[in-house]
Amino acid sequence: MKTLVHTEKEQIEFIISKCDVCYVGLADTDGTPYVLPMNFGYRDGVVYLHSAQEGRSISILERNPKVCITFSTDHALVFQHPEVACSYRMRSKSVICWGKVAYEENFDRKVEALDIIMKQYSDKTFKYSDPAVVNVKIWKVEMDEVTCKEFGAPHKK
Repeated sequence: MKTLVHTEKEQIEFIISKCDVCYVGLADTDGTPYVLPMNFGYRDGVVYLHSAQEGRSISILERNPKVCITFSTDHALVFQHPEVACSYRMRSKSVICWGKVAYEENFDRKVEALDIIMKQYSDKTFKYSDPAVVNVKIWKVEMDEVTCKEFGAPHKK
């Protein structure tokens, strides 16, 4: 089994599209890590997230807007020999990206971001109440750096 590195945009976007949650890593200015599982949307190199207007993550992001986002899918336990513990590993595909959070404040663009998020989970068209849009915090993360790997890929014979 080996690890493959993928650089093709199509492969990266395919892996992201298969995920139902991403993990957002933040670091406070004292170095304390904080990782959140979050719903998300993705389009054109931008990850869209949403949250309440305040809370621990918002406080951290005010001090340090840098984030690391991880997407992981296709998990399966594999091994080379069933009696050799060190030959076991988790097969998976992952995308990790880094960027800075910017908040979207424009009402219409917030609605567009919510539509992008909902498109990850449903083909339905949604309507949002004005208070829901006003009160949601929309995070936009442009993917400044991206890695994509496939773990536990079989060796070609």
